[in-house]
Amino acid sequence: MWAAAWLCCAISATCASGAGAADFDGSKPLLCATIDAHSCDPGQACLRGLPSDLGAPQFLRIDFSKKTVVGPARTTPIRFMEAGESQLLLQGTELGFAWTIALDKADGTMTLSLVNREDAYMLFGACTPN
Repeated sequence: MWAAAWLCCAISATCASGAGAADFDGSKPLLCATIDAHSCDPGQACLRGLPSDLGAPQFLRIDFSKKTVVGPARTTPIRFMEAGESQLLLQGTELGFAWTIALDKADGTMTLSLVNREDAYMLFGACTPN
């Protein structure tokens, strides 16, 4: 199980290493792989697992021109986007959750959070130009 996560990580790192910083500035569509996931509930220790264990997609696409994040089952609009010096922040809502993607502009690594009043999920991954 963890071997698959490491393989995905290695592939994503290889793809991202050939990309330039301009590839992650919001000008090109991206294919992102989720690699690691954490599920947190109030008063309990967070549980770590694979994104599929939480029902999260293994891959998602970010289409900056259409301002959407596209998964295998849903497409959700990007409602807010801020380009900082070292990261892009994307935010939206879906199915009663608020989400944020923080994308490193140098190497394409990402952190994705999904929260509502009862739950919090953190996913980590990497993106490559699509």
